[in-house]
Amino acid sequence: MRIAAIDQGTTSTRCLVISDDGTAQLVSSLRHAQFYPNPGHVEHDPEELLRNIRAVLADAGPVDAIAIANQGESCLAWDAKSGEALSPVIVWQDARTAEALAALPQSAAERSKEICGLPLDPYFSASKLSWLLRHNPAVARARAEGRLRLGTTDAFFLDRLTSCFRTDLATASRTGLLDLATGAWSPELCALHGVPLDCLPTIGPVNGGFGSIEGTPIRVSIVDQQAALYGHGCRKPGDCKITFGTGAFLLAIAGHERPLSGELLPTIGWQKQGGAAIFAIEGGVYDAGAALEWARKIGLYVDNTELDGFEGSSAVRRGLVFVPAFSGLAAPYWDRQAVPLFIGMDHATARSDMVRALLEGIALLTVRLIEAAQTFVPIGDTISIDGGLSNSRYFARFLAAASGRTICVPAMRELTALGLAELCDIDVTAMRKDAEIFNPDGSVEEADHARFARAIRNARGWSGG
Repeated sequence: MRIAAIDQGTTSTRCLVISDDGTAQLVSSLRHAQFYPNPGHVEHDPEELLRNIRAVLADAGPVDAIAIANQGESCLAWDAKSGEALSPVIVWQDARTAEALAALPQSAAERSKEICGLPLDPYFSASKLSWLLRHNPAVARARAEGRLRLGTTDAFFLDRLTSCFRTDLATASRTGLLDLATGAWSPELCALHGVPLDCLPTIGPVNGGFGSIEGTPIRVSIVDQQAALYGHGCRKPGDCKITFGTGAFLLAIAGHERPLSGELLPTIGWQKQGGAAIFAIEGGVYDAGAALEWARKIGLYVDNTELDGFEGSSAVRRGLVFVPAFSGLAAPYWDRQAVPLFIGMDHATARSDMVRALLEGIALLTVRLIEAAQTFVPIGDTISIDGGLSNSRYFARFLAAASGRTICVPAMRELTALGLAELCDIDVTAMRKDAEIFNPDGSVEEADHARFARAIRNARGWSGG
C-alpha cells in the first residue's frame, strides 16, 4: 500500500509517499505567502493553499489512499453553494481578537474552560470565526442568505476536494467550540461567540473516511500536531513529544479521561473509528521557527550551519537572554501583551551571540511547558522532538541540559507524515528506530533559569508601559 501523506502547515505544504515496504519519500514541498495586513493580523490565501495541495498530490503519482494534516486553529468562511472562499484564512498566530475576548466577563472564561478546556485566547478558532461574521460583509451576507460555511482549513479543503463537509474530533477540539464531554459542538459556546452551529462541519473519527479524489480515498484527516504525536509513537500516559515548527508545541498523552484545565490545556489526541477518544495535554510557544525566520531576515545569520558550533559558556550564563514573544506568550502564561526582547547585550555582543541566545530562549521557554505538563501527568525521562530546530545539535543538547531530561531526535524528521501513514495502518516502526540521543549534562544551572525568569517578567510588563 502507498499513502500520500500531505502536511499542510503554516509555511508550506509537503507530501511524502509512504509505503508498507518501509520506505518514505518526500515528493514535493511548496511554500505559500504570508500576509500581515495589520498589526497582529496573520493571513493565508485559501485558494493558494488548495492549489498547493492539488499540486503536491499530483507529484505523488498513483497512491492507494490519501491522508491530510491541517494547521489546527487556522480557519475561514466559504460559500456552501459555490465553494468560493469568502475570507482569507485567519492563521492560528493571529491576535486580532485579543481585545474583544478581554472584554468578556470572567464567568465566560470559566465556562469556556469547563466546556471545551480552552481559555478565551485569540489562538483558537472561535473568536476568529466570530470576527469574520462581524467584520466581513461577504460572510454576513452569506449567513443571511443561508449559504455560509465556517470551519478550520481541513473542512474547507475536504469540502472543495471531495464535497465532504467534515472535520475530525481532534481538530474540533482546537476551536473553542467543542463540548469535550459530548464530543459535539457546544450550543452554549457557539452562542457565546456568536458562531452559528448550523454553519459548522460534521464531526467524525480521524479515520472515518473523508470522500475521495478521482477515486482515491482520503482515509485520514487530523491536526498536524496530533499527527506528529502519533508519529512519535506516543501511546501511553506520560509519553511526550515536542514539535519545533513555526511555533513549538508540546503534546503528552493523558489517557481516556479528560485532564483538568490549568496552565496547559486538555485536548483530544485522536479518536479512531469505533474507539474511545484519547486525551492529551497541550502547550505551545508561539514563536520558535518564526523567531529564527526573523533573525535570518534581519541578518543575524544566513545559513543553518550557524545554528551549531558555538564555543564557551552559554549565552544565558554570560547574562545575554532572549525572550521569543513576537506573538506574545502562550502556555503557561497566556499573555498576548508580552513582547520579545534581548537583555544583557554589551559592546562585545556579536551576531552569533544573539543567535545563540535566541536558541536558548526558545529552549528555556519550552522547559516551562515541560514543567507545567508534569503537574498533569508524570512525563517520562525521555522526550522526542522534531521540526526544524531539532536539526541543531546545540539546541537539542541545551534543551536536554535545561530540562534535565533525555532528548531524542529521530533520524526520520517527518513525524507528522509518519503519524498520518500509521493512522492509515502502515507499519512505520522501523522508520522510528534510528535516533540521536542527548543526555542532560548539568551545564544549565538554577541561576540560568532564574535569569530567564526575570527576563520573562520584563517582557510581560513592557507593552503595558
